[in-house]
Amino acid sequence: MADTTQPTADLSPAPAVKKIQDERLREVSFLTKIMRRPELGALAGLVLVAIFFFSTADASMFTLAGIMNILSPASQLGILAIAAALLMIGGEFDLSIGSMVAFTGLVFGAFITLSGWPLLLAIAGTLAVAAVLGGLNGQMVIRTRLPSFIVTLAFLFILRGLSLVGLKWATGGSTQMRGIGDQAGEGIVRELFSGVAFEGVFSWLAAHDVIAKFPNGQPTVTGVPVSIVWFVGFALLATWLLLRTRAGNWIFAAGGDANAARNSGVPVDRVKTALFMLTACAAALVAVLTVLDAGSTDARRGFQKEFEAIIAAVIGGCLLTGGYGSAIGAFFGAIIFGMVSIGLTYTRFDSDWFQVFLGAMLLLAVLFNNFIRRKVTGER
Repeated sequence: MADTTQPTADLSPAPAVKKIQDERLREVSFLTKIMRRPELGALAGLVLVAIFFFSTADASMFTLAGIMNILSPASQLGILAIAAALLMIGGEFDLSIGSMVAFTGLVFGAFITLSGWPLLLAIAGTLAVAAVLGGLNGQMVIRTRLPSFIVTLAFLFILRGLSLVGLKWATGGSTQMRGIGDQAGEGIVRELFSGVAFEGVFSWLAAHDVIAKFPNGQPTVTGVPVSIVWFVGFALLATWLLLRTRAGNWIFAAGGDANAARNSGVPVDRVKTALFMLTACAAALVAVLTVLDAGSTDARRGFQKEFEAIIAAVIGGCLLTGGYGSAIGAFFGAIIFGMVSIGLTYTRFDSDWFQVFLGAMLLLAVLFNNFIRRKVTGER
C-alpha cells in the first residue's frame, strides 16, 4: 500500500541575517564630528595661547591697535601656510617658499625699476614667473620620482643664491633694491596690494566713539592692513576649494593614496603640479605685498618662512604623510605664530623664548591631533 502522508512544513524560524551597515552612513554625534576636524588642535592651541597672554601680557595687546600688530605679520605667514597646507594635503612639501619670496621680490623690483613696467603688468609678470618655477618644481618631483623634500630643498638654495647674485647685478653690488615704492606709482592697483583698507569705515567708527581716536578726531587705527584682507580671503577660498569642489576631493585623494587615486581617474600629476604652482604664486603674492609696503626688497626677505609655514600647517592639523588637513587650521596656526612672536613683547618674558614656545606648540599640536584622530577613528 502506497504512503500517502504529506511532508510537513518546517516551521522553525529562519536564521537571522546579520545586517551590515555602511560605515559612511553611520550616524555620529555632533561632538564626534567636531573632534574629527583637523583644525581642532590649532583652535585649542589658539585658545590656550590667548589665555596665557590675557593673564601675562599688558592690556594694550588686546586693543584694536595691538590686534592689528599681531595680525599683520600673521597674515603674511598665513598666506604661505595655507598654500603649504594644500600642498601637504596633496602629499608633497615645498621647502623653497621662503627663497621664492626673496627671488620673486627681486623679479618684481626689477620689472618696476629696471624695465619700467606699469604696476599691474609687473605683478602679473611676477606671478607668471612664480607659476613657471612652481611648475618646474612639480614636474621635477613627478618625473624624477625624487622626494619633494629633496627637490625643493635644492631650489631653496638655488633661488636664494640667485636672489643674492641678481640683486648685486641689478644694484651694482648691494643686496638691497630701493626706490620700488616710489616708482610703483599710485592708483587702484597700488591700493589693492599695499596700505590699509576700509579707512572710511574706521573714520566713521572713530567719529561715533566706537573705536579709540586721537584728540584731533582721527582714529588711532586707520584701517585694516591689505595683507590681512588677502589672508582672510585666501583662507575662505582655499576652504571652499577643499570642501565644496571636485578639485578638493582630488587633492585629498592624491595625498591619501596616489595609486588608488590614479586608478579612480584622478589626474594626480596635474593636481600636484597645480599645487606647486599655487604655492609659488602665494610666495610671489607675499613678495608683492611686502615689497610695496616697504618700498624695497633684499636678499634675506622670506628667510626661514618655509619652515614657519610648514609648522603652521602642521599645527593646523596637516599630516606629514598627506591626505589630511585643513586650510582653516593653517589660518589658526599662523595667528598663533603672530600672537606668540608679537605677544612676547607685551610681556616681561625675553622674546628669545619664542623659539622654545614654537617648538613646544608644534610638538603638542602633533601629539594632540594624533591622539584625537586615533580616539575618534579607531586607528592604531
